[in-house]
Amino acid sequence: MNLNTYFLKTTSPAPLVVFRVCFGLLMCISLIIFWQKGWIESLYLEPKFHFKFYGFEWVKPFGFYTYALFAVCAISSVFVAFGFKYRISIIIFFLSYTYIQFMDKTMYQSASYFIMILSFLMVFLPASAAFSVDSLFTRRSYRTIPKWCVDSVKFLFFIVFFYSGLAKLNSDWLYHAMPLELWLSNSTNIPFIGKSILQATWFHYAVSWSFMIFELAIPFLLLYKRTRLISFLLLVGNQLFSQALFPLGMFPLILVFCAPIFFSSKWHQKGLLTLRTFLSPIRNGLHLSSALKMTKDFQYLTPLPIFIVGVFFVFQLLFPLRYMLYEGELFWTGEGYLFSWRTSLIEKSGVTSFRVVDSETGAECIVDNSEFLTSRQEQQMSFQPDLILEYAHYLGNHYKAEGFNQVHVYAESLVSLNGRKPAPFIDSSVDLYQQKESFKHKKWILPFQDKIRGL
Repeated sequence: MNLNTYFLKTTSPAPLVVFRVCFGLLMCISLIIFWQKGWIESLYLEPKFHFKFYGFEWVKPFGFYTYALFAVCAISSVFVAFGFKYRISIIIFFLSYTYIQFMDKTMYQSASYFIMILSFLMVFLPASAAFSVDSLFTRRSYRTIPKWCVDSVKFLFFIVFFYSGLAKLNSDWLYHAMPLELWLSNSTNIPFIGKSILQATWFHYAVSWSFMIFELAIPFLLLYKRTRLISFLLLVGNQLFSQALFPLGMFPLILVFCAPIFFSSKWHQKGLLTLRTFLSPIRNGLHLSSALKMTKDFQYLTPLPIFIVGVFFVFQLLFPLRYMLYEGELFWTGEGYLFSWRTSLIEKSGVTSFRVVDSETGAECIVDNSEFLTSRQEQQMSFQPDLILEYAHYLGNHYKAEGFNQVHVYAESLVSLNGRKPAPFIDSSVDLYQQKESFKHKKWILPFQDKIRGL
């Protein structure tokens, strides 16, 4: 089957509709929980300084109006779930959610990145083709949509799991059960597993290898009808265990409720018919029955969406491999680590102190990081070279404004990686205030004094 034939194939919109509803409602719930826990204030309003992604330094919290940003994001997610002004709503959700994630780099999580790119992909998919408020208002519902629209969501799941599994083919994970040995030994909140088992070496290796095999196999198992149900149950168990081991917020729920897109169209159609039964008091007003029975076929007016989605997936396949362009050990330098689906691979901690010198007057100051950073920000900064550099520039500008003339900023840092003894991380003789952020290798990161083999 060639590409032209494939792009002409159609399928029921039911899987994409169910996916849209689950995604939108889960996003709304997660944003409400984030708000209720007071994290908007503690993570975005209280800090004096926010770490930025390179090229996105202009993204800043809006002060008290940051709450409005979250409200817009939550409301748009509800509109997405109900398919109300879907195209506008998903664009607003994507832009607002992405802006929220870019306000402070220390908030980065693979789960957040997944939601960002998934919502971008959904901009170009006809997820409101049926069972939506839009179909009610326009009195236009579609029996079929292009098959590649549903497959594109499946393919994104495939990339996330498969790349995450490939990343676990390294010597720390497979030969030393690191960092799971550290996490499991210190864990006390995993139900039905005794403390003696959590501290057993065989259990650490069993979990490490099981996670690796699971993530490499689950995309393929979900694709085949005979293994789909058992693989979904394995996914549920895996996410429950992962959530107990290291809290991942709403991400496990998102995977569990969205993975059924791999199930057959008939399965989703039954689900929508069941939902229609619960909504029977207002069925006539919403015309749900007609929305499920109409025979129009959705077609794109131009090939532009296919082109954009194609470029999107080429990027998703290549961007995680950019670490190959950098020198040094990836887990140590972190260069090319983010946005590459390398989940739960490292346990890194450090202590980094800064010395600000005025070479003109000879004045010198040892910085108290707690004056400028929250404890969480300091913990994240201490082992990430890009954050160390950004903070050094912030300190240089601060002390220059305080009266220092010829400012130099030096850092001394000790970092531990996956249970190893702390080792010097930053060349303390380098003036970080003179170093510029870029995509180039940071030569002032000291070499890793060990070897981690793997992909």
